[in-house]
Amino acid sequence: TGNTASKKYNGEYHAVSGYTASYSNTLYTAADYSFSGLANINQKDAATYPMGLNAEQFKNTSSNFTNVEFVVTDGQLVITPREVTLTSEGATKVYDGKPLTNNTVTVSGDGFVGEEGATYNVTGSQTNAGSSDNEFTYRLNSSTKAINYNIKTTPGTLKVTPVTENVIVTITEHSGSAKYDGTEKTVTGYDVAIDNELYTENDFTFSGNDVIKATDADIYNMELKPSDFNNISHNFASVTFKIVDGTLNISRRDV
Repeated sequence: TGNTASKKYNGEYHAVSGYTASYSNTLYTAADYSFSGLANINQKDAATYPMGLNAEQFKNTSSNFTNVEFVVTDGQLVITPREVTLTSEGATKVYDGKPLTNNTVTVSGDGFVGEEGATYNVTGSQTNAGSSDNEFTYRLNSSTKAINYNIKTTPGTLKVTPVTENVIVTITEHSGSAKYDGTEKTVTGYDVAIDNELYTENDFTFSGNDVIKATDADIYNMELKPSDFNNISHNFASVTFKIVDGTLNISRRDV
């Protein structure tokens, strides 16, 4: 029976040699046979290495025994891979309009041996409020053999939280004036002023009617309401719309 050993890869050579023998007849001993093989293994990389013992390598040399059978169980050296976990770091911030990234990758578990290791390409990015995996890939260094490592990758989480400070959007209705002349007069539209430069007109919708049309002399209001405007951005948790009224003033003719 060949000797066996199990080692974890550590960048060094491991060896196992020799065998043990047992006999069905107590009169038969190791002096009664010869061995012509090499009962020795010396390896470094992770794998299972057989010793290579077989019955043909053993020969009966004793004249006292005419019927000798050699039953051989081969020995082996098992070098197991190192268990390595690569984890990209996560990060959290409040929305600021810029991508959130973190290029740090940590190594845990058994780790790499000595100067062996990998380089990393971290591609994870999160700009808007929400979360996503901090995705990355790796490439083993030229001195690092893949067979020596069982590598697991775990992405961190990039999380962007909404702005909680209230945003004020001021809607100033357009105004106009004219003297009555029997034709219809029109005022349309509004101006927008926002107290947070990250918030834009693309972040809300308008469902009202921003038109004043009239012919007769009078003062007419546009009458927009805050409810005509709706925040659609997940990056801002609180938005208030304020209306500054605009009018169409048609004055009377002096006759």
